Formats: sequence, C-alpha cells, structure tokens
Amino acid sequence: MKILVTGGAGFLGSHLCERLLEAGNEVTCLDNFFTGRKKNVAHLLGNPGFELIRHDVIDPFKIEVDQIYNLACPASPPHYQYNPIKTTKTSVMGAINCLGLAKRVKARVFQASTSEVYGDPEIHPQVESYWGHVNPIGLRSCYDEGKRCAETLFFDYHRENHVDIRVIRIFNTYGPRMLPNDGRVVSNFIVQALRGEDLTVYGEGKQTRSFCYVDDLIEGFIRFMAQTETVGPMNLGNPGEFTMMELAELVLKKVGGKSKITHKPLPADDPKQRRPDISLAKKHLGWEPKVPLEEGIERTIAHFRKELQP
Repeated sequence: MKILVTGGAGFLGSHLCERLLEAGNEVTCLDNFFTGRKKNVAHLLGNPGFELIRHDVIDPFKIEVDQIYNLACPASPPHYQYNPIKTTKTSVMGAINCLGLAKRVKARVFQASTSEVYGDPEIHPQVESYWGHVNPIGLRSCYDEGKRCAETLFFDYHRENHVDIRVIRIFNTYGPRMLPNDGRVVSNFIVQALRGEDLTVYGEGKQTRSFCYVDDLIEGFIRFMAQTETVGPMNLGNPGEFTMMELAELVLKKVGGKSKITHKPLPADDPKQRRPDISLAKKHLGWEPKVPLEEGIERTIAHFRKELQP
C-alpha cells in the first residue's frame, strides 16, 4: 500500500515508518521537524519505498495514498506549551487536512489521540466510554482540548462523509528515539541519571502512570488499522501501573552512579492516576503489551548512553 505518516520523523512516527516499510509498503513521511528529527529516519532514506517531505500539517497537502496515519503534534508538556496556539492548530487543522485528504482519495485514516483526553480522571482505570475530566482553560488545554476536538472532527467526518477512520488513545509510551529534553518522565529520569544529576520527582511521587514500550504500541497501531470490526476510540497502553518513585528507583538501579531523588511541587493539572483499560484492544486486536518495564528501560538506557556521548 501507499501510506502517509504525518509526524513521521518523530519518536513514534519513525518507528511506525520502519515497520510499514518492513512490511513492503511505500511510505511518505511528512514532518515540519519541530520535535521530529531527520536522524530518526536517516537510515530509511536509502529505501526506494521511502519519501521524506518537510511540511506542516496546518497547511493543506495533496498526495495519492491508501492509508493515512496522523501522528503530527508535539506530545510532551514543554514542547506543546512552548507555542500553545500552534499546538491547538496542529491538532485541529491537521485533523481537518488529513480528513479532507482521506475523503478525497478514499483512504483509511488513523488519528493518534491521547489518554490526555481523560484529563485528571475521576474513574480508574480509564475506559473508552469515559468522557473525561479536563480543564478547558489550563496550561495543558492546548494539547488536551486540541486532541479532543480532533476526535470530534474524526467522528463527524465518519458520520457525515463516511470517511473510514480509526481513533487510538495512546497512554504513556517510551523507548529509543525519545528526545532527551522532551520533559517526559522516562527520558527525564534516564538523562538525569546518566549525567550524574539528581532525579526530579514532582510532589511525593505517588502519582501513577502506565508505561508501554514503543514496539508494543506500534504493533497495536498496525493491527488496529488492519481490522474492520471497530473504528474506536480504543485505548492502547500498558495496564501495569507504577508510581513515579518506583520508576525513579528502577532507573537508579539500572544506571548506577550516585544520583539521588529530589522533590519539587506538582505542576498544574497533573493527573494523579493514569492506567488504561485495554479490554477493547484485547477483544478486537488480540493485543496486549509484551515487553516488561525493566527490559524496556534497559533498552532505552542503552539508546540514551549512545545519544548523550560527546
């Protein structure tokens, strides 16, 4: 198939491009390189089935494809809060442009949504039928509400124009090619430990997250696009739940050195609990994560050791 991946030079996008090429598809990667990096896809440039285009999804684009994966959007708080208006425009106008293209060329189109649509959830674990508990005017709203609006657009295009959609809600994912400065907790802890700095835990570190290794997540994406039973929304993530303190202690154990744990105040609207209910993914995709946290953390540390070499 001919497949377009927006945000294809990013952390998740580059792993997806790799998998799609391995399966024999032609892949066009669209990225404006705000958080994506050419080095993430440099090893793919020699593949005759791969094309890299610098373009911002806010602006319309035309391309003949069979499938579209819309992954374009900064996804970590420091990056999406750097230019919050642009973040909302990327989510909303990017969705409109992908959906308009999908409607024109009759392509199946995938939206990388997020567990952030649940906000600071009042039910636990989070199921897809839960509507969320989101602050519409807070510092994280540009991302949370941008992604919520994108979901709205996807379902309206599906109902009104019969566009063939798939909507995934991604929970915390980690692995090689994360940016060292992206402000996500796994990369923060690993980079701090490798540099011999103290690990920064916000609040008491009792807030929980679920961590899914990138290879498991991409497998879920591909299975979701291949099936025809449901359009979503569908949670993808690891239902194993860890506190920030547990994660910090695991990273310290794996990296070694003399780093300690320090505490800072909790950021505004930081969710206290985050864990997916993945019953739908198990039912429709036969999918659940395979890589244990300890193994995934070891692989990610190995990546950052190379990345941080002078």
